[in-house]
Amino acid sequence: MPVLALTGSGDRSEPCRVKRKSSTSDSRRRLAQAGEQAAAEHLERGGMHVVERNYRCRAGEIDLIALDGNTVAFVEVKLRRAPFDPLEAVDARKRRQVCRAAFDFLLRRGMLGRPARFDVVAVEAGSYSCTHIADAFDSEIEY
Repeated sequence: MPVLALTGSGDRSEPCRVKRKSSTSDSRRRLAQAGEQAAAEHLERGGMHVVERNYRCRAGEIDLIALDGNTVAFVEVKLRRAPFDPLEAVDARKRRQVCRAAFDFLLRRGMLGRPARFDVVAVEAGSYSCTHIADAFDSEIEY
């Protein structure tokens, strides 16, 4: 949807259309989707089963939710250019948000009490090679 801006001189102002820079956000969104797809395929090749993508609730969002046997894995996908440390990219605020969203997921699905963990998948931009870090961080909230 275009944004309206007022331009003109003197008393007479007329609306004009201002084009948003959607190409940048669209390309970032496509890059993120490709990274999440690469991460999901990597997890499934490793024997996990992805059950949900981009789970959203009031508490926040979780990129991927997968089952590893009986364990529910809440996966944060980090797409970056090398060299980078994917764990640094998951700061305390993001960990709290993911933990709250995970609790919401478990509660809504009747899965409270099931084993769960928080993983990070680092995806290298360009090659889309993945590194899976299982049990990357602990929950910051009590269930």
